[in-house]
Amino acid sequence: MTRKSVLKEYDSGGFYCEMLGNPEHPLTDTLPLQAHLEEIGLPSLKRRAAAAEDELYNLGITFTVYTEAEAIDRILPFDVIPRVLTADDWNTIETGVKQRVAAINLFLKDVYGKQQALKDGIVPKKLVLKNENYKKIMEGLTLPQDSYVHICGIDVVRDDSGTFQVLEDNGRCPSGVSYVVENRHLMLRTFPDLMDNIGIRPVSEYGVNLLNALAEVAPAGVMDPQIVLLSPGFFNSAYFEHVFLAREMGVPLVEGRDLYVDDDDCVYMKTVGGPKRVDVIYRRINDDFLDPEVFEPSSMLGVPGLMRSYAKGRVNLANAVGTGVADDKAVYAYMPRLIKYYLDEEPILQNVPTNICGEKEALKYTLDNLDKLVTKPVGEAGGYGVVVGPRATKAELDSLRKQVKADPAGYISQPMIRLSVSPTLIDGKVEPRHVDLRPFAVTGKSTWVLPGGLSRVALKRGSLVVNSSQGGGSKDTWVLEPGGGA
Repeated sequence: MTRKSVLKEYDSGGFYCEMLGNPEHPLTDTLPLQAHLEEIGLPSLKRRAAAAEDELYNLGITFTVYTEAEAIDRILPFDVIPRVLTADDWNTIETGVKQRVAAINLFLKDVYGKQQALKDGIVPKKLVLKNENYKKIMEGLTLPQDSYVHICGIDVVRDDSGTFQVLEDNGRCPSGVSYVVENRHLMLRTFPDLMDNIGIRPVSEYGVNLLNALAEVAPAGVMDPQIVLLSPGFFNSAYFEHVFLAREMGVPLVEGRDLYVDDDDCVYMKTVGGPKRVDVIYRRINDDFLDPEVFEPSSMLGVPGLMRSYAKGRVNLANAVGTGVADDKAVYAYMPRLIKYYLDEEPILQNVPTNICGEKEALKYTLDNLDKLVTKPVGEAGGYGVVVGPRATKAELDSLRKQVKADPAGYISQPMIRLSVSPTLIDGKVEPRHVDLRPFAVTGKSTWVLPGGLSRVALKRGSLVVNSSQGGGSKDTWVLEPGGGA
């Protein structure tokens, strides 16, 4: 598959291409973008890419890599060739994400309430109640709008046939939405001509929609809620995003030391004008560090007494405590069944087929096929601990086998998906690189999905690891208006 000019020597390598489609189903919606890229030409594309990178440095759009002592703060590599989703693609993703978020919230309400799905055997009781992310303190609490996951990131990939599949649910503190908005701003400044006469859905409304959703889940009777964003502080890897979101919403960015719980069990913020009551906290601190009276007693990040206030309905937290039990990699495997159970609907977005090593037959299959499967520890994030069987050495597989045998319930395995690729500017040439997509959903009284999401790209040839902490980059994600690509 070849194209002229910028794409002259581009070859998708037999993978589904987000720009060109595949030979059976070529993408005509992206023809205007292809034409604009040809008009710009490769030399100009490279010059503008360099300018965009300089701007990322100047704006301080960074994230932190803890494992590299010599390069703690780095910019997220940005590729200037956008990833495009047609209106039909987006309709599938948007409705699928809304359906999934609805099921996740119903599941959380159930497991912290009647536990009917556990009694009915839809999900193994042990998998939920023994899960380290299950927080018993949440049992019996009633939350505004029955909403537990207010901000959700659903990781989606596309296979050879062009079908979207869910790779992972992120229902705790999903990161990356700041890059979605900043990537678009960067494209508007450096490539305004690339968007000429192409209808692209905007992403600038995220802050407003997030603010509205958080206001909708304020404690009962609060008409003009005070909302804050609670951050661990500047040393956190996502601190740039915390600053960004607080600014987009126009709410105070606070740390634990800025808040306290008074004798009336309400949360107050220290201000120069005296204490100010806080009604909703968008917390970017993990459960275990939120309240030293209940969780980790040595934590200096949280607010003593916060769970007491939360349990009495004096303040609401987004996301709720204990949501990690729903985005656990093992519970994820049951999500299609949970969608059917709670909503009586077929899943719009299917899971990547998953073997739960805590189950006898799945364990045997996994151990017999380690060299063919992608094996993941259920408690890790950021791509750490993932072993891609076909690319692992014998020593790596032997080590993995021992780990899985020692703790079967701690692992899942999945077949290798031939992830789609997107044209990416690499060392002055346009080459195919694998991508995934993290759409972001915001839930108050209803669910809204940001049109686009974070497209992460594996910058190493052939690599499937797109995580920024392991060298991945990002792209602007364009969702075309209906007829916008014509």
